[in-house]
Amino acid sequence: MNNLSDLPTQFTIRVYGILLDESMGVLVADEFQNGRRFTKFPGGGLELGEGTRDCLVREWREELNQRIEVTEHFYTTDFYQISAFDNAKQVISIYYRVKPLEKMGIKISALPFDFAEEKDGAESFRWIAAGNFQPDLLTFSIDKLVAKMIQAYLQQT
Repeated sequence: MNNLSDLPTQFTIRVYGILLDESMGVLVADEFQNGRRFTKFPGGGLELGEGTRDCLVREWREELNQRIEVTEHFYTTDFYQISAFDNAKQVISIYYRVKPLEKMGIKISALPFDFAEEKDGAESFRWIAAGNFQPDLLTFSIDKLVAKMIQAYLQQT
């Protein structure tokens, strides 16, 4: 970008949970929004007046109908990223490890993009086995970077 008029005028802060299960793998969300399919980690947007951990607990409850404990910070975006949905916004993404406090209250699919209907806001969730988990299975560049970090973590355990 050559001048300030090319820069985004707002920030959007996104907060995501990383749920790793020894037998199941890594939990991901498949979504349809603005005419496109994408795969990401479960979570969503920080609301004004909300802390990042509170945001993740709320998002997890809304999307997965599950109570969680946010256990540890995993990563925060440390590079410039424009939103994939609004080039007037710069994205800051924060990732935490999470631990379930109860079973999920929704269907977990075996298939990607297993929507009842492909319309804006459609989402489904699935496990990717640790041995099959690859950065290219996620859509956004920040998630791909985090996926590489998760791969390194899984190789150490």
